[in-house]
Amino acid sequence: MLRLEKTKESSYDIISLHGEVDASNSVELDEVIKELIDSGSKMILVDGSKLEYISSAGLGVFMSYLEDFQDQDIRFKISNLSPKVFEVFKILGLDQLIPIYSTKSEALAN
Repeated sequence: MLRLEKTKESSYDIISLHGEVDASNSVELDEVIKELIDSGSKMILVDGSKLEYISSAGLGVFMSYLEDFQDQDIRFKISNLSPKVFEVFKILGLDQLIPIYSTKSEALAN
């Protein structure tokens, strides 16, 4: 089960993920990111502090927007991943393509 929460902090649109992102609900994450891009957001932070699991479908959502982020000069960051979830990003090399920070405050400051 996935619960998404949108907030704004320090000029960043923050998406907090609670639970698991998998094939059955990754479309919800996709819709939220698309909505933020369409609304003109230039800074997006995904807070993964409550993210327990992410499947390849969930990772695919992030990968599908990498070119859009670059083309539209959108700063996209991820923070607070558990070691288990971070390892999945690392194995696929996404930690080289997406800035990932240990804490939300570190992500907001950089």
